[in-house]
Amino acid sequence: MTASPVPGVALKTVTANNIHMRYAEIGSGPLVLFCHGWPESWYSWRHQLTALAAAGFRCVAPDMRGYGGTESPEPIDQYTLHHLVGDMAELTKALGETKAYIVGHDWGAPVAWHAALWRPDLFPAVCGMSVPYAPPGHVDILTALDKLGIHDFYLQYFQKPGVPEAELQQDIKGALRRLYYAASGDVTEQGKGFARLTAGSLLGNTVDPAALPAWLRSEDLDYYAQEFSRTGFRGGLNWYRNLRRNWELAAPWRGQPIRQPSLFIAGSRDGVLRFPAAQAQLDAYPKTLPGLKGSHILDGAGHWVQQERADEVNRLLIAFLKGL
Repeated sequence: MTASPVPGVALKTVTANNIHMRYAEIGSGPLVLFCHGWPESWYSWRHQLTALAAAGFRCVAPDMRGYGGTESPEPIDQYTLHHLVGDMAELTKALGETKAYIVGHDWGAPVAWHAALWRPDLFPAVCGMSVPYAPPGHVDILTALDKLGIHDFYLQYFQKPGVPEAELQQDIKGALRRLYYAASGDVTEQGKGFARLTAGSLLGNTVDPAALPAWLRSEDLDYYAQEFSRTGFRGGLNWYRNLRRNWELAAPWRGQPIRQPSLFIAGSRDGVLRFPAAQAQLDAYPKTLPGLKGSHILDGAGHWVQQERADEVNRLLIAFLKGL
């Protein structure tokens, strides 16, 4: 067990799904598993861990495969959704539990959604943040972008092994500061961001903010930067390099809804909600998430919703979980 920067939270390590996984843990009660996204860490859930533990839950937030203190296998094909959902299923068992409520943000949302889709016995309720649920479809997102004539999207840039890594590695703290600001609800510069890479690089159209947003303290940024300085960015970026593979592997579940209780939370200024299919995905929730207990778009919040609007997200999560 190692010291964590969040009082009361313990950092522990376990072997699950044949990799070493580090996870943060606090509280006792029903297990809630938190899955972070890119470019983040267990630390993204610091506000939820303490609040939900105080509300009577056992809260566990792993560093996901490829991040932080968790192993980063070398082969790109070891980062499919099957591996990532397998990690969460095996972590639940390694923690001595037979079920877990699963919560995911950004890339962690597809992990949580697919965990609920594939293992309803193990994950009886699910909350996704930022990335809407969409059942596996008939076209993968990279092919869809090509068909739309889009060739400068960040997802496409991330397909080139070593290229985004090299760019981010030049100034890790500066890169994270720009990315966190660019995707937040605090960005005031019109047309700045990293969805469409008009400058040909990930950071070319971003702004280095004069001051950090209120939700991101300098010590928070320091912790993220320290983690990526140690691990690099390869593991997390490899998730994106399996987009087509994930689509192929999900074929048996095309069109399948998630039937257990579900919750969706996002910020009104989250760029993910401006993806071409996002509104149609939200509109389809009565069919795709028949157990939906609420879909909440928090006004003025950006992509990092659980950090930007921690109190509101905590209230929604606790009400959802207590109501099960």
